[in-house]
Amino acid sequence: MTYRGKRLLDLVLAGPALVLSLPVQAVTALAVRLALGSPVLFRQERPGLRGEPFMMMKFRTMLEPDPERGLVTDADRMTPLGSFLRSTSLDELPTLWNIVKGDMSVVGPRPLLVHYLPLYTPEQARRHDVRPGLTGLAQVYGRNALSWEEKFSYDVRYVETSSLLIDLRIIARTVGQVVRRRGISAEGEATMPEFTGAGA
Repeated sequence: MTYRGKRLLDLVLAGPALVLSLPVQAVTALAVRLALGSPVLFRQERPGLRGEPFMMMKFRTMLEPDPERGLVTDADRMTPLGSFLRSTSLDELPTLWNIVKGDMSVVGPRPLLVHYLPLYTPEQARRHDVRPGLTGLAQVYGRNALSWEEKFSYDVRYVETSSLLIDLRIIARTVGQVVRRRGISAEGEATMPEFTGAGA
């Protein structure tokens, strides 16, 4: 379970980061608008603490689905700008607002898709015992290069062992991961393959 003071740490880190990143967000928003059109922000319902849904925000990195133009899969829809934003994690900057609001934490299991909820085993579902995070154990130990089983194992380990020291270590390691741009996507995928249930 989360430690006392975690929410304070989130506000101390995410609040100033949100304000300081506004000029970068403005430039990024303009680039997305020119390259991808409107909307600039990608909004999607994701499960939060105890599986309760919230609206997560990121910068758009993909074109809208269009089967007639062959834009069906994530790989088809990904743009050069989108790949750059993902590799540098600039697409995540609007998510700082979700942290300030209390939907998310700086550190915790990454929020996945709502329709995955009934697919989790009881053990995997424990990832929702804490607020989802911008980064987490799975992100610093492989990110999207991990299998789903490995990711969930790291998520549950975090739930069981979270502490201030662990959060600070994860944040420090995340900086290194972003700089080195490691684990951005699974092999042969634009992001990750779809999760289809235990054993996937």
